[in-house]
Amino acid sequence: MEKQSIDTAALLKRITSDPDICHGKPVVRGLRYPVETILELLSAGMTHEEILADYPDLEQADIFAVLAYAARLAHVKHIVPLAS
Repeated sequence: MEKQSIDTAALLKRITSDPDICHGKPVVRGLRYPVETILELLSAGMTHEEILADYPDLEQADIFAVLAYAARLAHVKHIVPLAS
């Protein structure tokens, strides 16, 4: 199976933010699916296929867009420890 090249810029265009949708949180394609919700589902162990079955409005590229968005947010110059 041949791997396809992923256009990160195109993926990130799928993540939108509008003050009238989910209080301005980043969402997938203007739908009411916050990025954080999809990330929580993935971190809970759901597969892409399970998420797509539960949320028929989503597409495989949307999940990749959420991951690309999270990866972009993780690019930081330094980390400040939180108080414990």
